[in-house]
Amino acid sequence: MARAKGPKYESAFRRRRENKTNFAKRLALVKSGLPRMVIRRGSTSLVVQFVKYSEKGDKVIAGANSAALKKFKWAPRANVPTAYLTGLYAGRLAKKNGVKEFVLDMGLYAPVKNSVAFAAQKGALDSGLSASHGEGLTDEGRISGTHIEAYAKSLDESEYKKRFSSYLRDGFKPRDFVSHFKASKEAILKEA
Repeated sequence: MARAKGPKYESAFRRRRENKTNFAKRLALVKSGLPRMVIRRGSTSLVVQFVKYSEKGDKVIAGANSAALKKFKWAPRANVPTAYLTGLYAGRLAKKNGVKEFVLDMGLYAPVKNSVAFAAQKGALDSGLSASHGEGLTDEGRISGTHIEAYAKSLDESEYKKRFSSYLRDGFKPRDFVSHFKASKEAILKEA
């Protein structure tokens, strides 16, 4: 196959070539003039930030890492309930810094129903912020972790200890996932 060459060939921007930024989507979000809620997921953690455009570079207004949820007695992992709580916490911090409305910036993630991104958005909405969004993108049961609790209860003891070893090491009982979730949510709403 021939390589692209010649005076008419124009290479894409570096961040587009590296699959880091979709500039068409980014431009549409920046044109709104609202702060963007940026969600980035790692293998074990989540980062939720409220970012405002500036010519010299984007400015972070407020943000939260899922590791910050440890002070609310939550064992953070990169799952839907953690995304909701991280979004709730970041939303409370953003509200203190004057943010009232935002747009969701999912980056290159596909918009999948009940995903981590929509759970974090729901958390920010529940913190008192507003955004335009579709209904039914997140299921309340998945947000509170009923699916994780049901799975933990369905396993025999040896498999349970094997699958949830990191939770158990942190003193977190997955068979009581929903009650842990409610307690952590109340703690976030009280403090932040």
